[in-house]
Amino acid sequence: MSIDARLAELRITLPQAAAPVAAYVSSVQAGDLLHISGQISLAPDGLMTGRLGEDRELDYGVAAARICGLNLIAQMKAALGSLDRVERVVKLGAFIASAPSFTDQPKVANGASELMVEVFGEAGKHARSAVGVPVLPLGAVVEIDAIVLVRAAG
Repeated sequence: MSIDARLAELRITLPQAAAPVAAYVSSVQAGDLLHISGQISLAPDGLMTGRLGEDRELDYGVAAARICGLNLIAQMKAALGSLDRVERVVKLGAFIASAPSFTDQPKVANGASELMVEVFGEAGKHARSAVGVPVLPLGAVVEIDAIVLVRAAG
């Protein structure tokens, strides 16, 4: 089954890949690795903001991480043309805006990690970092970057 068919089966519609907002590019392919710049928790109805353990709860963070995951997949498609070129999601780096007492960053990052497995199956299983930070760009609650192994075009 193609990844597009899998997305349709899951009733997932990808957002438009976001353009960079500063002096960087959305992704860089180096050999067979695609490095995707951090994607913030920009949902269709606006940016998900705040700090977990302060003004936002765990479920909000998990939902925000899933949004970041959708934005990462949209960047993969924009860079590769076809999601069928994704051979493996190698690593996700999750940054979670959180209060010092909040320690559930791994649970938040699961919002994106579980999405990768839903969409790519075994190839979606990856290494990961989940780090608490005091603030993220534009006040976003979550930002996630990725490294993806890609197949040659054709």
